[in-house]
Amino acid sequence: MEEFSDAADSGAAIFPMQASALRVKGFVMLKGRPCKITEMNKSDSGKHGNAKVTIVGEDLFTGQRYEDVVPAEENLDVPNVVRIEYTLIDITSDGGVSLMDEQGEMRDDLKLPEGKLGEEIKVKFEGDGPDLLVMVAKAVGEEAILSYIFVKD
Repeated sequence: MEEFSDAADSGAAIFPMQASALRVKGFVMLKGRPCKITEMNKSDSGKHGNAKVTIVGEDLFTGQRYEDVVPAEENLDVPNVVRIEYTLIDITSDGGVSLMDEQGEMRDDLKLPEGKLGEEIKVKFEGDGPDLLVMVAKAVGEEAILSYIFVKD
């Protein structure tokens, strides 16, 4: 299991972080959604106020783009994002997946992602390629398959 955040040990779904401490490729809650930061711009303080940070992020689960402008010293919520690798065992006709973790535990409560990623996974799984691992991200009570990789023997 690979954890993305330092707060993973605390068990908290979200934790505060000052806007000026956030970084591109990090995570933040924007408009109530867990997002991966894709762009950040910091403006210096001037005669009209304090420094501001413009944050652009992509929703981890829907891909929707969000943007917010906040004072640099403001605390923002950062989601505790955990990524887990599973071996893809089966894909059902309705898009459901059977997955197995490193300990051999099975789960079948997720579906293939919609769109291009889901189609790619299905094609690769049905082909003659090597074993397929899917990466499942979990944050603020949501889980979804976000990527895949091949396992070479």
